[in-house]
Amino acid sequence: MHVRQFRTGGDRNFGYLVADESTGDAAVIDVSYDPSMIAGYARQNGFTIRYLFSTHSHHDHVNGNDEMTALTGCVPLLYATVDPVTGVRIEHGAVLPLGKLSIKVLHTPGHTEDSICLLAGDAVFTGDTLFVGKVGGTVGRGMAETEYRSLQDILMSLDDATRVFPGHDYGSAPQSTISGEKQSNPFLLQPDLESFIHLKENWAEYKRRHAIA
Repeated sequence: MHVRQFRTGGDRNFGYLVADESTGDAAVIDVSYDPSMIAGYARQNGFTIRYLFSTHSHHDHVNGNDEMTALTGCVPLLYATVDPVTGVRIEHGAVLPLGKLSIKVLHTPGHTEDSICLLAGDAVFTGDTLFVGKVGGTVGRGMAETEYRSLQDILMSLDDATRVFPGHDYGSAPQSTISGEKQSNPFLLQPDLESFIHLKENWAEYKRRHAIA
């Protein structure tokens, strides 16, 4: 499996290409501000883009979709849409073939209602649900609780060796692992929901005290 991370601009946005090297079939994720760079990379390396995913519907993650559709013919796939080629609905647990690989959809609401993560082989693309050392922003207690469940019940149940590729370069490194996040992410180290919400509400002060950028 081939994974390439791209710095696409915006607010330190990351875009991705994941491909089955044996067939050349590829998917792109959150192409955002520079779809032509990602399409050019695919072309230069003999990959054919089969899917165009967005991890959620915020502008900074979908603004390049129209251009990528024009370049590849792929329609944008967000939560609750249907892939016109396979007929698969993008919902929790859905699996789409990618050459000899597959991509599994994980619905992880919290940052937004339509947030998804995408699991391919030993890699999970977490959008704005999970960053390196941080988690996605939420509005109100209800969405914070929803995010907590998505993190604990879904993402933290993945194999510890799973590589984590976030939607923004907000952490101390551009990628991590589930094990690494369990051991170091302050939000995931909280013992319960109330502690998680308390940290969210006091994150600015926590960052100041711990010299976190």
